[in-house]
Amino acid sequence: MDDDRPVFFHLMAYADDADRDVVDMVSGDPDWEPPEALREGLRSFADAPVADYQYPPSEGLGELREEIAARRGVDVERVVITNGAGEANYLAMACGLEAHTGNEVVLTDPVYPYYSGRTEMLGGDARFVPVDEDGTLDPDAVRAVANDDTALVVVCSPNNPTGAVYGESVKRELVDIAETHDALFVSDEVYDHYDFSGDFHPALSFDSPNVVVTNSFSKSMATTGLRVGYAILPDHLVDPARTRHMLTNVAGSAPGQYAALRALRETPPDYYAANRAMLRERVDAFCDALDEAGADYTRPRGAFYVLVRFDGYPGTLENVERLIDEAGVAGMPGEAFGSSREDWIRFALVTPRAEEAAERLADHFG
Repeated sequence: MDDDRPVFFHLMAYADDADRDVVDMVSGDPDWEPPEALREGLRSFADAPVADYQYPPSEGLGELREEIAARRGVDVERVVITNGAGEANYLAMACGLEAHTGNEVVLTDPVYPYYSGRTEMLGGDARFVPVDEDGTLDPDAVRAVANDDTALVVVCSPNNPTGAVYGESVKRELVDIAETHDALFVSDEVYDHYDFSGDFHPALSFDSPNVVVTNSFSKSMATTGLRVGYAILPDHLVDPARTRHMLTNVAGSAPGQYAALRALRETPPDYYAANRAMLRERVDAFCDALDEAGADYTRPRGAFYVLVRFDGYPGTLENVERLIDEAGVAGMPGEAFGSSREDWIRFALVTPRAEEAAERLADHFG
């Protein structure tokens, strides 16, 4: 396994050290406000009795698990609170590889790098399925590579980095493929509140023992530092996931779980709608400026990333560093996401300066 420092950490440090002003569009850290109820939850916890500052239940605060279970329509025993969606996804992949026959993990290309990194770390063999240029995933392409050695099918929708949204028919096919090969379908739905298309479909709508859903409050509530996520697991993976979680982390953050619970209960739908509307405006402004630069790009149907290709300027780490130095804009190299987008650069629209960044890119390449 490659133990080098993750690329996005390197690039954020490179941008910080630059001799000029840089618009940071590397990592998906939202710049908008979390729900007020979340802040109130943290303030309230500060005055909690000392007993509340001790270990919460390893599987998570009971009331938070009950709230999630009620909203997702599942038995509370299937819910495990984790250290962000990252741990939830790790638990699903690790326990799925142990419980299901085979060692192959089917991933999309481009792929969120941590999926392929976890596959390697866990000793799995990655099988990549290229998506269409707009990010559309063809289930027949997944079916063509899946076999009885397939243990996991891992997808993210809305997708990082393509912005694609997988609808009901795609999810249904992926569940069927997993069931056919006794594999586990791991559906990462961390961007579920950022669907601009109306096509997002939750994998839990399919009553299948071959489905795990992972999620968190990092993106939906603009709190990536809170580190409160969860996995909703089929019955046969609940105990293995709880055990691995306990041996790895003992338990999650008590203040974070209390705050997330209060925010879940008290945050109105208008909060999420307003953030989606703001992001739509950013997407439009950013893409309009890219048109001026003559760039190719994928307009996201969900999440908040735009993949961009500039003619004759492949998405290598070296070229991304040049963009920081020469244009004052920091993105992620396409080569970090797999082989099919090596000529592209990913930009995260999590800054109020997104339009300014696109104008800088237009000036640089125009």
